[in-house]
Amino acid sequence: MFTSKKPIDDMFKDHLNLHNFVKNALPDGVMETMDPYMLLDHNTRRWIKRFMLSVLRIGIACSMESPRDRMEMGSVISELRVKVKFGAKCKGADIPAATSTANNETDRFALLAFKSAIIQDPFGALSSWNHSIHYCQWNGILCSRRHPDRVIVLTLMSQGLVGSLSPHIGNLSFLKSIDLENNSFHGPIPQEMGRLFRLQKIEFSNNSFGGGIPNNLSRCSKLEWLSLIHNNLTGNIPTELGSLSRLAILGLSRNKISGTIPPSFGNFSYLSTLSLWDCNLHGEIPAEIDNLRGLISVQLALNNLSGKVPSGLYNISTIISLSVGNNQLEGNIPPDISSTLPNLKFLNFATNSFTGTLPTSLSNASELELILFSTNYFSGTMPRDLGKLLDLRIIHVYQNRLQDDLTFISSLTNCTSLQRIDVGDNLFRGSLPDSIANLSTYLYWMNLQINQIHGSIPSGIGNLVNLTQLTMAGNNLAGPIPSSIGRLQKLHALYLGFNKFTDLPSSLGNLTLLITLTLKQNNIHGTIPPSLGNCHSLLELVLSQNNLNGSIPPEIMNLSSISTFLFLDHNALTGSLPLEVGSLTNLGHMDVSYNRLSGPIPNTLSSCLSLEWLLLETNSFEGEIPQSLSMLRGLRVLDLSCNNLSGVIPSYLGELQLDMLNLSFNMLHGQVPIQGVFRNSSAISIVGNNDLCGGIAKLDLPPCSSSNSSKNKLSHRMKVILVVVVGVAIFLSLLDLLKATNGFSEANLIGVGSYASVYKGILDQVQMVVAVKVLNLHTRGASWQNAKY
Repeated sequence: MFTSKKPIDDMFKDHLNLHNFVKNALPDGVMETMDPYMLLDHNTRRWIKRFMLSVLRIGIACSMESPRDRMEMGSVISELRVKVKFGAKCKGADIPAATSTANNETDRFALLAFKSAIIQDPFGALSSWNHSIHYCQWNGILCSRRHPDRVIVLTLMSQGLVGSLSPHIGNLSFLKSIDLENNSFHGPIPQEMGRLFRLQKIEFSNNSFGGGIPNNLSRCSKLEWLSLIHNNLTGNIPTELGSLSRLAILGLSRNKISGTIPPSFGNFSYLSTLSLWDCNLHGEIPAEIDNLRGLISVQLALNNLSGKVPSGLYNISTIISLSVGNNQLEGNIPPDISSTLPNLKFLNFATNSFTGTLPTSLSNASELELILFSTNYFSGTMPRDLGKLLDLRIIHVYQNRLQDDLTFISSLTNCTSLQRIDVGDNLFRGSLPDSIANLSTYLYWMNLQINQIHGSIPSGIGNLVNLTQLTMAGNNLAGPIPSSIGRLQKLHALYLGFNKFTDLPSSLGNLTLLITLTLKQNNIHGTIPPSLGNCHSLLELVLSQNNLNGSIPPEIMNLSSISTFLFLDHNALTGSLPLEVGSLTNLGHMDVSYNRLSGPIPNTLSSCLSLEWLLLETNSFEGEIPQSLSMLRGLRVLDLSCNNLSGVIPSYLGELQLDMLNLSFNMLHGQVPIQGVFRNSSAISIVGNNDLCGGIAKLDLPPCSSSNSSKNKLSHRMKVILVVVVGVAIFLSLLDLLKATNGFSEANLIGVGSYASVYKGILDQVQMVVAVKVLNLHTRGASWQNAKY
């Protein structure tokens, strides 16, 4: 392009000079580079274009604004001579030429610059981008038919590419579509993309682009598709984008954008999809959005939008999907929504502050597939004719103020595609209808928790064979859990806690995919079914606060899958803690407190290396605290209180990273350690152990004497001594008893109970063998009534 301009012309003032004039015109405005009077043949035209562009580049270098940046004349002459000679040699004529056509020279260099910015290409997507073949044959490249050497499409989606986007992308001036979706591009989106005035599609979703959205994308006036979903873009949405009047798809979701929705978006008269969910946007939804009469999908969820939904939005009859969930919106849903939005399939108003009643006309929106109204303030009853929604798949009204009986469930039996029902945390009452058995066999999720439902679970529940989660916790359901529940062999989670169930069926052992079983706080009696040992996928087992009795089945302790919770507390379980507990190598929290377990604490607990909480309090465990617990280096909470443990407090407890330690109301003696958790008096409890000494000053314990004789220890422990002689109590001095029992030595110890120790003694004065019982009145529950003569 020859400008026929001089640097001293009047037009070159302010910030415009010859250099900028040419530079700005070259990438955007040049269609052809040629002298119309030299139209000879096709090949000649190609050589002319190539030569002119190469000369033009030299001319630009000569006209730089700063003299120091300009090309020296000697270099200019040398360059021109080379080009003339090389062109003549290649063409066999006097027409000067460059080494390639002008157009493909630009595009080829731009593509190579694109490649050079890629640092990882795991699938070899750019391996063909070399000089062995023409760049129009490179992977992901499509060139124009009308302009054979010009790139019009660049598509490299899902190629695992890592790198940045070269600014040279702006030199592909014929580009119509660029698709880099699902790669790992980072850095900013180059401003130079605003020079691509032919661009119709930008698809950059699922990358890591950062920085702001270039406002000069507004210069891409032919743009119809702009998707930047799931990147790391920041800043406000440029108002200038509102000038993209041809835009049909706008996707900016899942970015770190802030600010408000620009009112200029009302200019998108062809827009069909507006996707702005999860963008930290605030403020109100602009009323100008009412102008978008062709909208099909509106995705504004997971922002901080406030105010009311513009009334005009409910009148855009083309809308199929309307999602405004997880905002701070308020107001009522129009009662005639089904007539104004007749094509509605997806409706998401969840987690806002909407009030009023659910429109009864919803059942007339015959194409509805998804209804999400959870976590609002809706009141009143459920629409009666929901069964007319034959395509309904999901209905969530969790956590509202809805109140009604459960007859609407019978209506839902007509919805043969139904997959999820969530009506939990409302005020629904009444009993479960037998028609629950006739719900869709596609149903995999049912949540009825925290309502006022009473009665029993119908046995027909076993027909819902595709259920993966069943939640009925927090109601007034009673009676036995039906054995038919064992037919739900796809069940992953069963939550039936906080009810009044009475029996635990052995058929639960059929639920081999079960991950979570929670039956806390019911009236379940009987034993724990050993068949639960078949649930090899179980991660959480919670049977707390029931009336379970008998021993803990070893089969339960063999479930090495249990990793989160094993809670059997507050029952009436007896026997010992099974040695198989050592199989729970992944268990984090164990609670068997408030039972009637006895025997020693098993050494096999040392294998439970993931334990963080171990709660054994209020049982009848006896013996010493095992050394094996020292292996539990991740233990944070240990409660052994209210048992019959004896011996000294192991020093290794001070080496564990414990946050809480409770050893109270046992029969421990000796010195209290002073390291680790023992340095914090508020983190430990040792009351009710009357032979302890030492420790930190705040514990207010007596100092430990150098003598460890039983006589010295006895003065702190013994409160009441009964000598039983053939049913007759003989009152003797303490000295007589010390002599009779050899100072209450362990050799004379013949029994240890919950509240006392019994020693064998020989009374010298009568040469009689006696039993001496020492009551520990500091032990909870110890009293005269517990003394057996």
